[in-house]
Amino acid sequence: MLEGKKVVLAYSGGLDTSVCLKWFEQQGAEPYALYLDLGQGEPAEDVRAKALKIGAADAYVRDARAEFAYKYVAPAIKANALYGGKYPLFTALGRPLIAKKLVEVARDVGATHIAHGSTGKGNDQVRFDVTAASIAPDLTVIAPVRDWNMSRPEEMAYAEDHGVPVPTTKSSPYSVDANLFGRSIEAGPLEDPDHEAPEDIYELTTTPEKAPDEPGYVTLGFEEGLAMSLDGEELSLVELIAELNRIAGAHGVGRVDMIEDRLVGIKSREIYECPAALTMLQAHRELETMTLTKDVLRFKAAVEQRYAELTYDGLWFTPLKAALDAFIAETQKTVTGTVRLKLYKGYSTVAGRTAPQTLYSQELATYDPNSTFDESAAAGFIALWGLPARQWAGVNSGVEHKSSTAAK
Repeated sequence: MLEGKKVVLAYSGGLDTSVCLKWFEQQGAEPYALYLDLGQGEPAEDVRAKALKIGAADAYVRDARAEFAYKYVAPAIKANALYGGKYPLFTALGRPLIAKKLVEVARDVGATHIAHGSTGKGNDQVRFDVTAASIAPDLTVIAPVRDWNMSRPEEMAYAEDHGVPVPTTKSSPYSVDANLFGRSIEAGPLEDPDHEAPEDIYELTTTPEKAPDEPGYVTLGFEEGLAMSLDGEELSLVELIAELNRIAGAHGVGRVDMIEDRLVGIKSREIYECPAALTMLQAHRELETMTLTKDVLRFKAAVEQRYAELTYDGLWFTPLKAALDAFIAETQKTVTGTVRLKLYKGYSTVAGRTAPQTLYSQELATYDPNSTFDESAAAGFIALWGLPARQWAGVNSGVEHKSSTAAK
């Protein structure tokens, strides 16, 4: 079926996609590998050399860190996007960008197929397939790992039999995915939700017990919802995320261990390391409490949840997502200021915040005699505010008592 077909594979250099590359070659296809650098830390040229050695007709390496940071991470921060209230969506945010780049390379080489290494149990298969359908419905998407249904031990055996070099071993069965915004670890003993995650799985965060005994402080500066500076120094978003990962991670901040509801209907145990993501989101939310009105904050909370769900579910390039982006962009026009965070033994707490367009007024909030709040207006306000409640009680006095008696 694939004989002579050009296929562009999203290649990570890991077990799944390395086996896929060899499998395509054996099927008679002409496979091309695309490695997208999203800040995962692996030397790109090493990955390219590995792809060519395995059998790729050509291997493309693209540095997409800045595009990822500004076009995908930044909007998610402005949306305070956390799936399940915990997961900052770093993997989910990378998938629509990878799919977009797969389509671009497919157009360049004249491929009719694009491919990814997702399994049939995960969320990424949906993200890749739906994104491709949204922007290039004429291309055929292939997911060999999903179709051949090999277990990880079987994949490792296949790799060994066919001389495919992969980092995963029987003694280290974890599946790891990383980019500049975070790192996920799953599989192996982590599949038991009652099994405490061992310390050797973590790379970005120090165990809180070994974190510094003195707290650390960081100050994040935002302009219209976009993080622009760290401790007063202006940095690119890529640089800022990397530095904040280092600082917050050293204090043990950024670990997430959660039971997650996958899109495919199952619950999974997920371990995440995301120091910069969690601290940036915390600071951004805090700044919004200073600069947005109560009704906007309450309405935006519902938008944020839906935004996170759309991102998680692979619906990044959809009309609803575009509409929510427009709403969020409007809310960010006044979200400018600084937030100071205290980092200590795995915890991050807000230590201070300032904003040039703050809605907080100390003159109104203070209990000092010089307060500008007119307390004499409170009685009339309360009378009008409570009028519907008094009206209901007067007309329906005894209704609750009668209902309770009837129920008995």
